[in-house]
Amino acid sequence: MKKKIVSVMLTAAMAATLLAGCGGSSSSSEEAASSASGTAETSEAAADSGSEGSSDAVFKIGAIGPLTGGAAQYGNAVVNAGELAVKEINAAGGINGYQVEYRGEDDEHDAEKSVNAYNTLKDWGMQILDGTTTSAPCIAVAEKTAEDNMFQITPSGSAVDCVSHDNVFRVCFSDPDQGVASADYMAENNLGTKIGIIYDSSDVYSSGIEAKFVEEAASLGLDVYDPQAFTADSKTDFSAQLQNISAAGCDVVFLPIYYQESSIILTQADKMGFAPTWFSCDGLDGILSMENFDVSLAEGVMLLTPFAADAEDELTQNFVSAYEEAYGETPNQFAADSYDAIYAIKAALEDQDVTPDMSASDICEAMKVGMTNITIAGLTGDEITWDASGEPNKAPKAVVIQDGAYVSVQ
Repeated sequence: MKKKIVSVMLTAAMAATLLAGCGGSSSSSEEAASSASGTAETSEAAADSGSEGSSDAVFKIGAIGPLTGGAAQYGNAVVNAGELAVKEINAAGGINGYQVEYRGEDDEHDAEKSVNAYNTLKDWGMQILDGTTTSAPCIAVAEKTAEDNMFQITPSGSAVDCVSHDNVFRVCFSDPDQGVASADYMAENNLGTKIGIIYDSSDVYSSGIEAKFVEEAASLGLDVYDPQAFTADSKTDFSAQLQNISAAGCDVVFLPIYYQESSIILTQADKMGFAPTWFSCDGLDGILSMENFDVSLAEGVMLLTPFAADAEDELTQNFVSAYEEAYGETPNQFAADSYDAIYAIKAALEDQDVTPDMSASDICEAMKVGMTNITIAGLTGDEITWDASGEPNKAPKAVVIQDGAYVSVQ
């Protein structure tokens, strides 16, 4: 079947909607959580303003992510961008003539709380899930969506098992794909002569990337020093790992970890005078907006990501402008992933002529087909496609931190 190509575009009507009804910055976790809980009300008001379908029939899309706690920058980005996309879609006439309600729930990056959030959204009437944001909660919730046969698309759950069921798709790259792409990029661009690695052996995201990176690096003939591990119980002092890597003569250090631990590593490395080329993946996205972190320490850090806010294409610039206007900060990759997820949902629903009076299970069955038919011209890829495995097909991008901002590497 010929794939349906959809271009994700901002509209003037969306801009007017944002000026009238968007909340403030998501830099405060409590404010962001409050904003997310009210999202359904703003979307419901949009539904009442008129649609071509029944005013009582609306699509209900839920979202789950850490809106508070240490990973709040990820969850807030996902929910904010999802809300932005839904407001856009509603202003442009909805999906198949029906408006959309969108509601975010906080899971604090905790699997059990994520399942509780899922049950809350089910009680609300959710038909499709945009989430969860992080991998461990996503795996737990995916078991529940599989039991219920509810369609789930995770913007950023990158662990392999996140999409082990046929009702779950993802927008981001999987952990193995990130590991392979990182090793390939280092080899192709001759970033250094000896590579050190610091990773979290207790985290499925970090250990998954590390394992595939080491395997790919070996096949490419890269010189990789003994990977240095830490766990969730020992993630405040990295002096031993840094000393070992420095003594081994590593001039590139790969950090397949989250931005919180990365900020500590960069700070401690600076104090000991260790200045290799730092290279990371999407988990580092968020480090530039951390409170009490000296962003100058991240100067020159490279990472692979499917989204760069400084890209000059019209779609990216319109999105960045609208997001900054609505939430007071520059969107990161997690925001872009969620934005694309909502537009993928829209395209698949339209491909299958789905209406909101269908059961969640029937909608899921239609979405499984629709997702394999569509091509999205989105923020995280010029031509994003999916197959039945739930994995996206798109090209990664490299960015480097310069003067406190992400800059695309040509």
